Amino acid sequence: MPPRSEPPAGDTPGTPASPQDPAATRPTGKRKPPRAQTSRQVPAETPAPPKGEAAGQVGSEPATAESRSAGSRPAGAGSATAPGSAGADPAAAAARPAGADSAPASGSAGADPAAAARPAGTQPTSAAALPAPATSATTHPKNTPTNHPDPTPTWVEDETPKPTIPVTLTALGALALTAAAIAHVSPAAAPGFTSWPWLAVLALAPAVAAAGIAAKRPALANGLILGLAALAPGRLVLDLQFAVNGPLTVRPELYFPDRFIGGSAVGAGFWLLVAGHVLTAAAGIAAARASRNDDEPERRRWRLLAPLLAVTASVGLLTAPVASDNGFLLARAAFEGPWPALGGYLLLAAALPLAAALALAAPSERIARGMLLGLAAGAGSVAVPPILAGLLRKDLHVTWGPVLALAATALVAGLAFTRLSETPKDTERDVTIPGVFWWRLTTGALGLATAVAALVGTFAPQVAVSALNPGATVPSTAAAESPARWFLLTAALLVAVTAALTLVPVTAAKARPVLGVAWAGIVLAGTAVLNTALTATQAGNLAGFGGADAGTTPVFTYDLGAGAAWTFAALVLAALTALAAVGTGVVEREDVGDGTANAGVLTPVVAGAVLAVAGFGLPVFSVPGYVAPGLWSNFDTPSWGLWTTVVVIVGAAGLAVRSRPRPAAALLTGAALLAALHAAELPLVGGTLGGASPSTGFWVTLAAVAALLIAAGLSAAGGRRA
Repeated sequence: MPPRSEPPAGDTPGTPASPQDPAATRPTGKRKPPRAQTSRQVPAETPAPPKGEAAGQVGSEPATAESRSAGSRPAGAGSATAPGSAGADPAAAAARPAGADSAPASGSAGADPAAAARPAGTQPTSAAALPAPATSATTHPKNTPTNHPDPTPTWVEDETPKPTIPVTLTALGALALTAAAIAHVSPAAAPGFTSWPWLAVLALAPAVAAAGIAAKRPALANGLILGLAALAPGRLVLDLQFAVNGPLTVRPELYFPDRFIGGSAVGAGFWLLVAGHVLTAAAGIAAARASRNDDEPERRRWRLLAPLLAVTASVGLLTAPVASDNGFLLARAAFEGPWPALGGYLLLAAALPLAAALALAAPSERIARGMLLGLAAGAGSVAVPPILAGLLRKDLHVTWGPVLALAATALVAGLAFTRLSETPKDTERDVTIPGVFWWRLTTGALGLATAVAALVGTFAPQVAVSALNPGATVPSTAAAESPARWFLLTAALLVAVTAALTLVPVTAAKARPVLGVAWAGIVLAGTAVLNTALTATQAGNLAGFGGADAGTTPVFTYDLGAGAAWTFAALVLAALTALAAVGTGVVEREDVGDGTANAGVLTPVVAGAVLAVAGFGLPVFSVPGYVAPGLWSNFDTPSWGLWTTVVVIVGAAGLAVRSRPRPAAALLTGAALLAALHAAELPLVGGTLGGASPSTGFWVTLAAVAALLIAAGLSAAGGRRA
């Protein structure tokens, strides 16, 4: 309890003091009032109240009782100063009207000016309702609490607007494609079956779905339109074949000739097809502009599986769409067909995995879902019509390519209905994808499967020859081998060794980058082997079509043998091995983390890449009367293998410069092995032709091998020093 202070001189305790007396408001001593103990802690950021206010908190209950008794006295009644009020505020006393005395409560060392200014007889508010001492009049205004709610934050993002323009363009494109199915693309040939109801469903269903969800889920509608538009350029180039040379098209749902036609004009259906694809592509551009977002893309699940499935679908689209028993429809694979159709199929094959990868990198999950669904719908529009033709016509048969494409894209569409965004873990690194062990196991297993398929393709016959002699009932058969089969055998052994080493934990880290490059050797040698089978079947069947004089000349037929089928399967498995190797590299990099770039070997790497391009562009050997396929001259089926290998070598060289030293050394070693495999064509292929001599490309390729091996050695030495 605070000590009692002495009353003013000349006054008796309990006697009212005159307001005119200066002594009534002047403290009698120089002692400071004792520091009051408060039961409430003042926040650190709140300014400390004046001493008088802090002291006035002591004895709040007695002060309330005294105030009540003082307020019951009539105006003009004197009031005695309570003991302990030695520090009465002169300003408070001066603010009271004349004749109105107030008695400060006991222990209120500093009277509240607001209380002193109240009219006499007014009952003060109880202590429980008084504001806290921290909110006194001396507090800065910025610290005064307010009861107003916070304004709406300005950073709240607006909702995605309704994609009116993209949906409208998509609907118009779908209507144009439907009208093209009803109108004939050429006056020379009609569709092979009643296809327009099926084609209308395939065209209108995605557009109706986009229009139906545009109001409530605009991002999903934009993604669906983007997926459709990704395949529109390829479909447009594919349909240009009708204008270039319609009889060579393999599109029985739109064009099925019933006679030999040298050339045909285009009709209204062709222009409707062009308009439909152009409108769909324009809708995709509008959807891309409407869904632009600066947010960082989230980590997506299935970001490696969806492109893998898309590549599988691409392989299916590159095969023969149907098998034909009709002499007026020559069913051929994409690589055997004319250029406009081949260009369209290649654009479709490239757009499918690229769009799938971009879909899973989209900032919005709904856009990602929509793009996967749009890709499935667009690929289905290409794969379903050949299947229907094989089912609805007796002279056409379903092949495995469109079925594979349809199944793979159906799985891609199924992924759209799963959760795409990865859930963050408690740790800094999100362990949401399978471990390195499983990825290496998958890559090695696919590599071994590729090698096995290539080995079977090496020893199985590439061409099956059948001859029906006059009067014979059972044809005589024979088999033909490819002169490049030993070339394919060598590539298969290279892939088999690196795949086996990838499965061994001790050597997996070094062998996996080599396998990620060596798979291209299967494509290099496999296309050379397939070229023999394709050339034989095309030339032989054209020469014997309709037969010659049945009485004197036997009729020969040439068909693709089992070796050609296994070789093509090896090409498909090689592409899957490449994707698995890339996925394994991504997981390995995330597991190890970033490292120092391998920039010290730039000169030999660039030299090796340049020499490799020159070596692959020049013939390795020369044989009288034989012209080897090249990169830009005498373009043929093996040229695709040459281009694939060159792109892989240049890509491996560029990646090696930015990789850590040891993986870079493995990549450069694989590139050197590919270049050496190309140089080995001299003994492996040229030796079977007879009289082969080394050409300029052989020596340039050897120089590329030396430069790449030097770069690999320098990288390995840098890794040991690190």
